[in-house]
Amino acid sequence: MKKTFIAIACAALCAANMYGQTKGHFNNPVIPGDVADPSIIRIGNTWYATGTSSEWAPYYPMFTSTDLVNWKQTGHIFDKQPEWTVSSFWAPELYYMNNKVYAYYTARNKKGVSYIGVATADDPTKEFTDHGPVVEYGTEAIDAFILEDNGKQYISWKAYGLDNRPIELLCSQLSDDGLSLVGETFTLMRDDDRIGMEGQCHFKKGDYYYMLYSTHSCCGPKSDYQVRVARSKTLKGPYEIYDGNPVLHGGSDKVQSCGHGTVTTTPDGRMFYFFHAYLTGGRFFAGRQPMLQEMVIGDDGWIHFPTGDTAQLEQPLPFKGKEQKATPGFFDNFKNNKLKAGWTWNYPYTTVNIHTGKGKLSLSGTMKEGNHNGSALCLRPVKPDYAFATQVINHNSSLKGLTLYGDDKTLVAFGAQGDKLILKEVIDGKEQIVCNEPLPATFPYLKIDVNNGTQCTFFWSKDGKTWQALNNIAPKRDYSKQVRWDRVARPGLIHCGLPTEPAEYSYFRLL
Repeated sequence: MKKTFIAIACAALCAANMYGQTKGHFNNPVIPGDVADPSIIRIGNTWYATGTSSEWAPYYPMFTSTDLVNWKQTGHIFDKQPEWTVSSFWAPELYYMNNKVYAYYTARNKKGVSYIGVATADDPTKEFTDHGPVVEYGTEAIDAFILEDNGKQYISWKAYGLDNRPIELLCSQLSDDGLSLVGETFTLMRDDDRIGMEGQCHFKKGDYYYMLYSTHSCCGPKSDYQVRVARSKTLKGPYEIYDGNPVLHGGSDKVQSCGHGTVTTTPDGRMFYFFHAYLTGGRFFAGRQPMLQEMVIGDDGWIHFPTGDTAQLEQPLPFKGKEQKATPGFFDNFKNNKLKAGWTWNYPYTTVNIHTGKGKLSLSGTMKEGNHNGSALCLRPVKPDYAFATQVINHNSSLKGLTLYGDDKTLVAFGAQGDKLILKEVIDGKEQIVCNEPLPATFPYLKIDVNNGTQCTFFWSKDGKTWQALNNIAPKRDYSKQVRWDRVARPGLIHCGLPTEPAEYSYFRLL
């Protein structure tokens, strides 16, 4: 069987985008791939966005745009893990004041409790300086949002989500420097109906303080997230819940569920809601992807979305004369001595050791307790059908090659180990060697084709041009069980072995 990346690349270039679009419109998601709980700010005529990175490092990817529909990743909020944290980097919220950009973010502390930290930067495209926790409240404090009211800054958050009592959205005034709480904590809303309540954002318009918030299940294959709205004539409430809720939801043949977003404006005052959504079918396996929809205040004084209360992929372009560009593929020939911005690694399970430059990547790591399945260096998948390839350029007893990686106990690894070509599957901690055959080349090229999000076909090549399917296994193997509760599997490179026996690669391509 012969396949080349040239054919795939041509197909990608010929398509306007994955779903097709009509003139004057763009297609969601605007940032393809798993970037949940997105936050957005505008500084002048430029927008900046970030979102959850969960159990992948670096922490909180940062993106920039000048038209709201074409985004470029510039880096991350943190390249190094803040000292007070352990894991679970969720729901960052950007805010601009005092000529600085603030990032209020959720993470678990060393006792395993999720609290809200704060970091600042003069330039949001550069690494932020961490200032430690700002909200340490109860058994969990997550989902920060910042609001200015009468010259004072306030922070709201979700509380009691782990307790046997209704969730509450709490609020407190911030200090002038935004780094600590002042005054008493007060309740904005309480989830007496026990339907879930989180991912809130609020703003003042006219006579009302509006609050958008998300209910139901946020994550996983059964997610049914939706967006609701309440309003009040004072920040502290009481809040009136809209009878027409939800104002935005999934449930169509294209969008499964949606929620947890923030509101931004254009220079002429139009409002847009920037949120995440799971798509349906094989597109689900790209994770919770950032979407954009314009919103308005109707004659009834409530928030509405002009394209309806069911989230839509196709939307009118925010700016005339602009157009949405096709999502490019990813290629790294490792000539630079710094990784490209899109790379991520499995920090909870290994301490990675990465060297890149002069056309070679060296990958190894020291596995943490309980991990027996190596170091993964991965990218976010951005569509259901794609292929990724590499060449292994060294020879030792480590397993070196490609992976589709959920976590340390759920992954597939395909590569060279000694004189063997190995396909290893690990599902819920149970390992199976699916293929073990003589290595076809000293430095083999390897490729995995992915269809419908999780169905994989494996290929090797001696020259990177003529590909041979792996023998003696089913044409396609399904890895749909690799979904973690809050994230999806990522394609990339893997090293399984001793730190003294690294994996070396000449390139990586994802199309």
